[in-house]
Amino acid sequence: MRLPSRHPPTTAAGTTADLVDRTSIEQDRNDALLAWYRAERRDLPWRATSDPYAILVSEIMLQQTQASRVVPFYHRFIGRFPTPEELAKAPLSDVLTLWSGLGYNNRAQRLQQAAAHVAERGWPRDVDGLEQLPGVGPYTARAVASIAFGVRVAAIDTNLRRVLSRWHGEALTGTTLEAAAAQDLGDDAAAWNQAVMDLGATRCRPRRPACSDCPVREWCAGPGIYQPPRSQGRFEGSMRQVRGAIIRALIRGPVGFAALVERTAIEPDLVAAALESLVVEGLVVEQPDASYALPD
Repeated sequence: MRLPSRHPPTTAAGTTADLVDRTSIEQDRNDALLAWYRAERRDLPWRATSDPYAILVSEIMLQQTQASRVVPFYHRFIGRFPTPEELAKAPLSDVLTLWSGLGYNNRAQRLQQAAAHVAERGWPRDVDGLEQLPGVGPYTARAVASIAFGVRVAAIDTNLRRVLSRWHGEALTGTTLEAAAAQDLGDDAAAWNQAVMDLGATRCRPRRPACSDCPVREWCAGPGIYQPPRSQGRFEGSMRQVRGAIIRALIRGPVGFAALVERTAIEPDLVAAALESLVVEGLVVEQPDASYALPD
């Protein structure tokens, strides 16, 4: 990994001088990052707790969804289902009703399954155990482990990859990214992970990064190394839109196929295709009278 040219060249790979120089850079950068985070961090409701359930709810909601959009859904969801036990015993139809409008409704289904696991067996307190929960991948497991249980581990996602690639002047992936994250990680992993997330969301953006207003610009190789991913496909007319429309229509009550097409105002072929996948996933049930409903 290449360090910014601001720093003096190292003497030889693996020497004590090299290690001391890198450690000093990382410490100075982390001090500046965390000072900025303490002063400027976003006021997000899940930041006020270390409850693993509240953190898990927020992390599942934040998958592919902006924080500002998540906030009202989070408040309503935690208000209705304040514990894993309450969520686990609720009808899935109630869960989907509260989730509707947030998108990717199968996230709600997996979150309820994870809550049922926790209600029955208790919380796993390490990354490996958390990854066994339904809907919890490596990033979410690391985020919950660091924030709720104090595990010193970097939560690696697209934001962190972009920030660290710019810091090091190298397009980091795979084991190289893992090594950079472990090297740069601050002592307080919870604060560091959230600080990197805020930095990526508000300063080190994929496009038009605010470098002049970045608290760690002195320790960064610059934004040029990072190539933003292609924009996500259009939502209008997508299968995601059709699936969401069906869920919203069924919140009003069970209905047959023809009436469902009328309620959604979507072409029958698209409704049929979306219904098939929703039924397979258990998000919609076909009843004996051939009507469709949200599951109990």
